[in-house]
Amino acid sequence: MRRYVALTAVGLALLAGCATRKPVVAVAPPQPAPAAPPPLAMPKGAHVGMQIPALMNDGRYVTPNRNLSADGAVWHLRAALNVAALACRGPDEATIVAGYNALLTSQKATLNGAQSRLVAEYKASGGDWQDRYDDQMTRLYNFFSQAQARDAFCNAAVATLADSATVAPADLPSFAAGRLAVLEKPFTDFYAAYDAWRAERAAASRMAMANTVQPTPRVVQAIPVAVPAARPRLELDPSVFAEASPTVTD
Repeated sequence: MRRYVALTAVGLALLAGCATRKPVVAVAPPQPAPAAPPPLAMPKGAHVGMQIPALMNDGRYVTPNRNLSADGAVWHLRAALNVAALACRGPDEATIVAGYNALLTSQKATLNGAQSRLVAEYKASGGDWQDRYDDQMTRLYNFFSQAQARDAFCNAAVATLADSATVAPADLPSFAAGRLAVLEKPFTDFYAAYDAWRAERAAASRMAMANTVQPTPRVVQAIPVAVPAARPRLELDPSVFAEASPTVTD
C-alpha cells in the first residue's frame, strides 16, 4: 500500500510538471528592411538651377510647336529637319543631309506655300508682325538646337526623313503634325527627367530637415531659498501684572 501511494505521488508530481511546462514557440527572425531605391541621377547635360519650360495643365510642356495651323506644322517640321542637317554629326550625318535635301526638292512647292500662308497669318494678327515672326523662328531654332537631347533628336530625324520620302505633297501637313511630336519628344523627355530629379531632391531635403535633431531646451533649475520660520507670538495672561492684595495679619 505504501509503495502504491509513493508511486502515485511520483506520478502526480510528473503530471504537475507537465501541466506547468510552457510550450516552446519558434520565433521567426526579423525580416530585413527593404533596400531604399537609389536616388535619381541628374539627367545628362542638366545643371542645378537650370530653367526649363513650364508644365501645362494638359500634361505637356510649353514648346514653340503648340497650337499650330497646318501650314505652321509644315514649316516647323522643315525648321526641325534643317537643324538636324546642320547639327547632327556622327555616322548618320550624311544620311540626314541627303534626306533633308531630298525633302526640299520633292516638297518644294508645298513648303513654299506653307511659308507664305504662315507669314500671312502673322500679318493678319496686326501690329509688328515681323518681329513676332522673327522671334518665333528664333525660339524654334533654339529649341531644336538644345544639346541635352541631341542624340535622341538626331535619331528621330533620321527616321522622319526616311519616312518622308514616300509622303505625297497633299499628305505633308498631316505627316508634319504627327512627326513634330516625335521630333520634340527627346526634349520634353529631358524636361520630365529633370523635373523628377528636382522633385526628389527637394523631398530629400525636406526629410533631412525633419530628421535633424533639435537642440534640447535648457532647463533652469530654481534654487530653493530658505524662508525663515515665523517667530512665535508670546501670549501673556494679563492677570500676572495685577498688584497683589496685601495680606492682613491679625
